[in-house]
Amino acid sequence: MIGIGNEYARDDAAGLLVARKLKAQAGGAVAVLEHSGEGASLLEAWKGVSSVVVIDAVRSGAAPCQGLRFDATAAALPAESFRGSTHAFGLCEAVELARCLNQLPRTLIVYGIEGRSFASGVGVSPEVNEAIRSVADAVLEEVAGLGV
Repeated sequence: MIGIGNEYARDDAAGLLVARKLKAQAGGAVAVLEHSGEGASLLEAWKGVSSVVVIDAVRSGAAPCQGLRFDATAAALPAESFRGSTHAFGLCEAVELARCLNQLPRTLIVYGIEGRSFASGVGVSPEVNEAIRSVADAVLEEVAGLGV
């Protein structure tokens, strides 16, 4: 499980906060990484792993707090939803490069949490804080279903 984000860009920290919550709940039963979202490093993080769940903040235009689920092994991620990345080579690009190189994990599920504020600062909005709880629960169910 990989939580992506920047804890100094308000709601962009959502993926990191889900990762921290899951790390505490999973107690070492599942590998949990906190990640900046830089694409080349993501390729290395999931190299040789058969099932990966990634959590990141998104800007899809949906209402804040909404959690979105994407099966990145079945189809390309909607790049417009991940346009807030500060990386020129981020999650969407890493997924597509891995697909071209035949290096995608067998299962790659991406959960997006719709953010409201990506301004500089710490602390997520109340709506995103609620979504963190529900997405963490969904990820735990996902991981259990994958047998990870």
